[in-house]
Amino acid sequence: MRRSIAAEIVREYGPFSQVDNVAGVTYDGRQVWFAAGDKLIAFDPVSGKTLHSIDVAAHAGTAFDGEHLFQLAEDRIQKIDPETGRVLATIPAPGAGGDSGLTWAEGTLWVGHYRNRKIYQIDPETGTILRTIESNRFVTGVTWVDGELWHGTWEGDESDLRRIDPRTGEVLERLEMPPGVQVSGLESDGGDQFFCGGGRSGKVRAVRRPRRGSATGSGSRNPVDSPRK
Repeated sequence: MRRSIAAEIVREYGPFSQVDNVAGVTYDGRQVWFAAGDKLIAFDPVSGKTLHSIDVAAHAGTAFDGEHLFQLAEDRIQKIDPETGRVLATIPAPGAGGDSGLTWAEGTLWVGHYRNRKIYQIDPETGTILRTIESNRFVTGVTWVDGELWHGTWEGDESDLRRIDPRTGEVLERLEMPPGVQVSGLESDGGDQFFCGGGRSGKVRAVRRPRRGSATGSGSRNPVDSPRK
């Protein structure tokens, strides 16, 4: 592993009204969405104001492909129209109920499986597993940004954000969250921040992404060559 540093939390959102737990998190370029058990909630990351919600099973990871939301709900992944809230399709989740994180990159979904300590790349139409990456920690949220694969961890009172080599699973960089601050979901804003679900705190936290140059990439540009959000 190349380096481990303290995470820089730049902002906290919430706790949100009538939200007991924040699970998956995603960002559509304007709004941050998070899973709150029986609904998806969107808020403005500038003002922190809640904008609207969708009544849908939302137990774990959340993703956005540029048009649709994808939401883990027990043993399935739902494809959702964010305008109407309608569930357009479902596919089986690869972990059959133990999945946690979810993100979209270059036409595929990437799914974190918590207790199995794995990340799966899957076909968004069929749920077919295309790739499996092993981790040595419980995996929560996952995200891609600028060709880098990051995932959250949560074991006991300890959480961190990890940049890993998508071919080998090697940990290249760690951002250590303060003791007692958990990461339940993870999404990049496409720039210099991550949005992190805060689990039972009912909060979403913005964490500074390290500047490039101080930590260089591994050369891996998966999936295929150049993942992007």
